[in-house]
Amino acid sequence: MTNNVNPLLQMQNIKKDFFGNQVLTDINFTLGEGEVLGLCGENGAGKSTLMKILFGMDVIRETGGYSGDILIDGKKVEFNTPFDALEAGIGMVHQEFSLIPGFTATENILLNREPCKKNIVSEVFGDRLNTLDYKEMDRRSAASIEKMGVSIDAKMVISDMPVGHKQFTEIARELSKDQLKLLILDEPTAVLTEKEAEALLESIRGMAAQGISVIFITHRLHEILAVCDKVVVMRDGYVVRDVPTRETSVEDITKWMVGRDVQSAAVSEARTNDGGRTILSIKNLWVDMPGETVRDVSLDIREGEILGIGGLAGQGKLGIPNGVMGLYEAGGRVEFNGREIPLNNPRKCLDSSLAFVSEDRREVGLLLDESLEWNVAFPAMQIQEKFLKRLLGGFVKWRDEKGIHQVTQKYIDELQIKCISSKQRARELSGGNQQKVCLAKAFALEPKFLFVSEPTRGIDVGAKALVLEALKKFNRESGVTVVMISSELEELRQTCDRIAIVSGGQVAGILPAAASSEEFGLLMVSKVK
Repeated sequence: MTNNVNPLLQMQNIKKDFFGNQVLTDINFTLGEGEVLGLCGENGAGKSTLMKILFGMDVIRETGGYSGDILIDGKKVEFNTPFDALEAGIGMVHQEFSLIPGFTATENILLNREPCKKNIVSEVFGDRLNTLDYKEMDRRSAASIEKMGVSIDAKMVISDMPVGHKQFTEIARELSKDQLKLLILDEPTAVLTEKEAEALLESIRGMAAQGISVIFITHRLHEILAVCDKVVVMRDGYVVRDVPTRETSVEDITKWMVGRDVQSAAVSEARTNDGGRTILSIKNLWVDMPGETVRDVSLDIREGEILGIGGLAGQGKLGIPNGVMGLYEAGGRVEFNGREIPLNNPRKCLDSSLAFVSEDRREVGLLLDESLEWNVAFPAMQIQEKFLKRLLGGFVKWRDEKGIHQVTQKYIDELQIKCISSKQRARELSGGNQQKVCLAKAFALEPKFLFVSEPTRGIDVGAKALVLEALKKFNRESGVTVVMISSELEELRQTCDRIAIVSGGQVAGILPAAASSEEFGLLMVSKVK
């Protein structure tokens, strides 16, 4: 800490509304140099909006700006663009990646800041003809990666990288900037394995030791306790708590976030369905998906059950639904209801009454610039011709606007999607609410079988309980067989009947949900022959 009497950052009486909807009201907090602040709150609490104000994001200016003051080192600042924020020493790593897929990690880390060297031509014709100094680029990117204390291949192209390494590349890019004083990390561990997350927490401690302040947004509350000096809790656009971390607990933070006690669902709800008939049979499946290993998966899923698929990152759990549903090249054999479903053909899966909620909600899951109504109803309209009115024996068709509105409103109510109306664009919702729209879209298809991959990634405690409850209700009331893929074992144990653990691209074993964590842990690290 310096002797400067002023904190590095002061946010005073910050207010913001979107489209007439008040999202921030009188936000106040301070952050000292080298201090780590944990920012918590349910989705829609206003965390990301507050950080967009601090980082000068265009969306804030385009929607009428904000009121209140931001002070850096005691001086009032107003950032109209992220470039202004960067110049003042503020960096931000967003929830959604902003990397160039065809470039290497090094090229992304130093993008637009590449060191150059003179050559014979540039000596004559000027600096514009300087060449890139690749040796210096390698040195600088290696130094910023080293600051994180993790190992990633700086020469690897982003499109070939596992998702965790993409996250580290984003962080290394910010750490490579000499003037960095404050780094905002928005859900940085949501896509990381436990080992990678621990490495990142260690690097946050290292940043703080170097005098860099950090604002750390995460739904993994134990990480806040492990690394933050203080915690600021937001609810419905207000700061409801600002306390030193040592004076609180996960239970306290959860209560402040949701305004109620959140109880974990009991594992004992799991049902045994030993005699159930096999509805989906996967035999010798391999999938060519970057960052995933699926080389010989055989798995039988029983009708009416909720089957969980777990395992460490990269071992194949995400590859299974993506391969079966035809999003990545796959081989092997898949039978549904006794009939073979051709691989590498997403439409055939959908026509057979299978549905998939992808882990990648922004790229695969949503039409971001369309309304919630269009997002929820469009797949059912396209695949099953639902929500259409017909004339002349179907020769003339037009949209059933009333039916579309009703089904969307039904899921807005059931899933408690925070929005202004069913006409709002998907892009304007928080990440957790976008996730709920993806679920609503799958529910509207009324499938016989549902794959749902990482359904609670990046969403808060209260929303998690709601999403998991919605999946259970959908399974129980509609008789839909559900396969849930998740990195969080406890979630699987609370929701599923049986859990298959994938290791090294194969199924290491299947256990009832009530089995001990130790038994699941042993399967995760087992080597399948």
